[in-house]
Amino acid sequence: MFDKLKMLIDWYDEMLSLPHRSEVARELRDEEDLFLLLLYSEMVGIPNPVYYYTLELYPYMIEKFHDWHLRMGMEKSPLEGIRCC
Repeated sequence: MFDKLKMLIDWYDEMLSLPHRSEVARELRDEEDLFLLLLYSEMVGIPNPVYYYTLELYPYMIEKFHDWHLRMGMEKSPLEGIRCC
């Protein structure tokens, strides 16, 4: 009985979230873009007060850098130290 109730609740949740799935994905992508701008802002020339703390995140975010700078409208990497194109 508990399994059927759980399946029913999961199905109901899926039906409610189905029309909004693309909106949620777009919002998550926009938040990630803003975070990457904060992360790379010091290299682009925008002062970043938390630069020291974001330095630890570079190894994790370098993989996503290429997609990010293309979404931001930059054909080539704006950073000399990161060559991805």
